[in-house]
Amino acid sequence: MPCSLILGGIRSGKSALAEKRVTELGEPVVYVATATAGDGEMSDRIRRHRLRRPAGWGLVEEPLHLGALLNRQARLSPLPCVLIDCMSLWVSNLLHAGDATFVRERDSFLAALGQYPGNVVVVSNEVGLGIIGMDPLTRRFADELGWLNQSLAEKCDTVLLSVAGLTQTLKGA
Repeated sequence: MPCSLILGGIRSGKSALAEKRVTELGEPVVYVATATAGDGEMSDRIRRHRLRRPAGWGLVEEPLHLGALLNRQARLSPLPCVLIDCMSLWVSNLLHAGDATFVRERDSFLAALGQYPGNVVVVSNEVGLGIIGMDPLTRRFADELGWLNQSLAEKCDTVLLSVAGLTQTLKGA
């Protein structure tokens, strides 16, 4: 399973880097959006992301069930490269869905990722460089995303860090 994890902070260039990498593969692409448009500002962010992507890419909006989504994509022919953007919004969605959903969906996703026969590029925020949150939910979010990023980094062949639009290779070529 060729898997890449692209980490970075807000406006670090991580999504653009992920989009460039999957474009260079020359494979069919399915873009998996985990965001939900809960307000006007988020709707505008989603619109800007859509405008930046090639028209030929598939799009699946999936805020919770990434494991099931990967399993469905694995049955397609031709097999698509799956670009998932992003883990931070997904973790937030799962935390709001409750502990049982969080554990089930996280475990399902990690298992499906290990079985996916094609290329997967995962985008995530690196929260380990920031301040400690003032409330329990913020601290739990940072903990859960940090642990998920560690699991993804272990599974993925390539891990890249994007800072100010510059790329640093942490693992792989």
